[in-house]
Amino acid sequence: MKYPVYLVDDDKAVRRSLKLLLSTVKIDVTTFADPQSFLAQLDQLAPGCLILDIRMPLISGLKLQEKLVGRHINWPTVVISGHGDMEACRRAFRQGAIDFLSKPIDEMDLIDAIQKGSEALDKYLQAQAAKAEVQQQLTLMTARENEVLNLIAKGYTTRQIAEGLGLSPRTIESHRAAIGAKLGTTSQAEMTRIWIAGYETP
Repeated sequence: MKYPVYLVDDDKAVRRSLKLLLSTVKIDVTTFADPQSFLAQLDQLAPGCLILDIRMPLISGLKLQEKLVGRHINWPTVVISGHGDMEACRRAFRQGAIDFLSKPIDEMDLIDAIQKGSEALDKYLQAQAAKAEVQQQLTLMTARENEVLNLIAKGYTTRQIAEGLGLSPRTIESHRAAIGAKLGTTSQAEMTRIWIAGYETP
């Protein structure tokens, strides 16, 4: 498995059995007895797939999921429960869980869920890397170039941008050329894509 797995469950027997199960298929699992200990180490952890028990003292699996979403940590999450709570299941999926499994956990269902999570994490990290690259490109531009690019992305023509900014069309064309050189494209569609990728709220 390409990414580590983090199991958060207050039941020691469950932690031991799932860790042993996953180790037989070469999946690296780190276990945590409670959400607090997981959160305390979060900044030192590499991106991975989460397995969260839904019912734990003080902080439930759903509450932990909410906290991670609030910190913009969108690691794939498998929620496990021994209670078959459908409302909790719906909440978990609304918060981005990739699967909801009932105890006792079926071995293949869990492995399949982790594999699905690994593929989802791959796509997420690739998208984050692409966004970071775009944002780096945008930092190379001046404030005026960013202003012009914003208007290009909104579909305005050179003449409309010039009139709106009180500049000559030739000056706007010079800005467009500079923007194109820095972004590596003169295509309005591609400039728009880059602007959206760099500034649009996820």
